Amino acid sequence: MVFQKLKKFFEYEAAGGIVLAIAAIAAMIVANSPLSHWYESFIHAPVVVQVGKLIIDKDAHHWINDGLMAVFFFLVGLELKREVLIGELSNIKQIVLPAAAAIGGMAVPALVYVAFNHNNPEYLAGWAIPAATDIAFAIGILSLLGSRVPNALKIFLVSIAIFDDIGAILIIALFYTSDLSLLSLAVAGLCLPFLYLLNKRNVTAITPYLFFGIIMWIAVLKSGVHATLAGVLLALFIPMVNTDDPEHSPLEDLEHDLHGTVAFAILPLFAFANAGISLQGAGFAQLFHSVPFGITAGLFLGKQVGIMLMTWAIIKSGMASLPNGTNFKQIYGVSLLCGVGFTMSLFISGLAFGGRTEGFDPRLGIILGSIISGVVGYLVLKYTLKEETATGITALDLTKS
Repeated sequence: MVFQKLKKFFEYEAAGGIVLAIAAIAAMIVANSPLSHWYESFIHAPVVVQVGKLIIDKDAHHWINDGLMAVFFFLVGLELKREVLIGELSNIKQIVLPAAAAIGGMAVPALVYVAFNHNNPEYLAGWAIPAATDIAFAIGILSLLGSRVPNALKIFLVSIAIFDDIGAILIIALFYTSDLSLLSLAVAGLCLPFLYLLNKRNVTAITPYLFFGIIMWIAVLKSGVHATLAGVLLALFIPMVNTDDPEHSPLEDLEHDLHGTVAFAILPLFAFANAGISLQGAGFAQLFHSVPFGITAGLFLGKQVGIMLMTWAIIKSGMASLPNGTNFKQIYGVSLLCGVGFTMSLFISGLAFGGRTEGFDPRLGIILGSIISGVVGYLVLKYTLKEETATGITALDLTKS
């Protein structure tokens, strides 16, 4: 009976977001309890891997952020490739509106953050933190509203999040790269022709891809470019279709196999390792510091303004129309949900500031902005969808009479 209930829970669309939230809450509780020393010991525990002269010496926190999150980005890459080839991004007419909305939803939050921090060059490093959207949380909140949510609205949110992921990947590659090692980059680059040949020869076994993927990950890790980008590159070479068996898709099978591990193990572990904010000594001064306040304002205000402005402009120009069965009130609710930055915002925050924060904690702004955006977005959608349902029932009754 217990097993059946657990199985049913994990099949629930919002399950990933719920587990992620529980992990984040647990981290904050532990970090502010007598067990805080255990928490610090866990995330800073040294983990060394050595093969001959090759040594990778990182603490647990870095292994989670650089290693396990590479698997998350690998899954993101698989999803992006599938969407481009056969999904929502395969039709140019369908991508204009969510692409424009995503651009607005990344640019305006960044500008809001810069407006609060333009006087301090060190703080400007965090400009991209509020530009991110956590697709797991956003979809999880939307799914709490059940069957009332139009499918087109859900697709619109997913499409925005996909373009948001593309933007985040480009931002990490272009703006959060340290001193480059050309030799390591060359080694990573040499892996690409081999992966291309595997794809062209219709090799569907995952082991050869993983072999070159691990080499590429190590090389990228040593290069100064963030190692998680190796996961995205590897995903691009996984075959979409097995030419010997067209009914079989290696990419979709791998995506399905990884989804549970990423949603219920890797992302919750990442949240637990990164959301443990110590509130000791925290007060209004820290809360209203320009960095966390700028992040909160960017996520809550910047996201909705950017997405709604671009959506309105594209529709008014005639380049696209509202998704079927939706209205601007519902689009506004979705724009609020996009302010739930959590996972990707925490990730970019670690790249921007690392441990170099005195007098402020950017994670405070991320969590506060994400909570406000999620709660307000849920309430707006609950009201607007209820309103639409009531209107639909009235119309049906009038038809019957």
